[in-house]
Amino acid sequence: MMIIDHPWRIFLLSMLALSLAAWLGASMTRSATRVLDEDREDFGVVLAAALTLLGLIIGFTFSMAISRYDQRKSYEEGEANAIGTEYARADLLPGAAAATTRQHLKEYTRLRLQFYAASEHDQLARVNAETDRLQQLLWSDVSAVGKAQSNPIIALAVAGMNDVINSQGYTQAAWWNRIPIAAWGLMATIAVVCNMMIGYNGRHVSGFRSLRFLLPFILSVSFFLIADIDSPRGGVIRVIPQNLTSLMDTLH
Repeated sequence: MMIIDHPWRIFLLSMLALSLAAWLGASMTRSATRVLDEDREDFGVVLAAALTLLGLIIGFTFSMAISRYDQRKSYEEGEANAIGTEYARADLLPGAAAATTRQHLKEYTRLRLQFYAASEHDQLARVNAETDRLQQLLWSDVSAVGKAQSNPIIALAVAGMNDVINSQGYTQAAWWNRIPIAAWGLMATIAVVCNMMIGYNGRHVSGFRSLRFLLPFILSVSFFLIADIDSPRGGVIRVIPQNLTSLMDTLH
């Protein structure tokens, strides 16, 4: 797993890197020549513009993380609805096929719950393999009946099973849809430059030593929150499959 899948590591690394950048900026003042008031004013304009740009990028990135989180929640709801609908449509199948389909759908729902709870790579690989196997069984359940009895009623059950399988694919695609690494790199670069500039400008602020780590801390918290929301499995804020859980209780 990449570092963006571990929000606490993002926080610690950001705090260290940004604090170091502020310290390096402050250390540059020791060898700097005397700055004129006009140059100091121009520097302040550049610093304000850089901080504004950084704030906008953090805001846009946070919005990207929120939209992806909402998308994962939406697809979890859609997946539960698709499974519940197909479970009801199983009544349209002949007796033996209906019972087999319902049993497979129960096992499939249990596997989908394990998908949301999995945190280890090996566990997730096992769940995905079992999911593929059950999808083949579920499709065989309805396709065999559809070939034997081609009519609009059976077609409803076949279409419902197709929605069940498709909904899992949509969910997986949403979990793969993450904030691009390039966006993280751009945000981190601007944050480092801003902290160096603040450190360099800190000689004009009384009591700057006590405030040197304030901006790195604020930015690190922001990066932590973005990474936490963007990470489907490694964060504290995760999609809770309450719709699938409710469906599982109903099926039993």
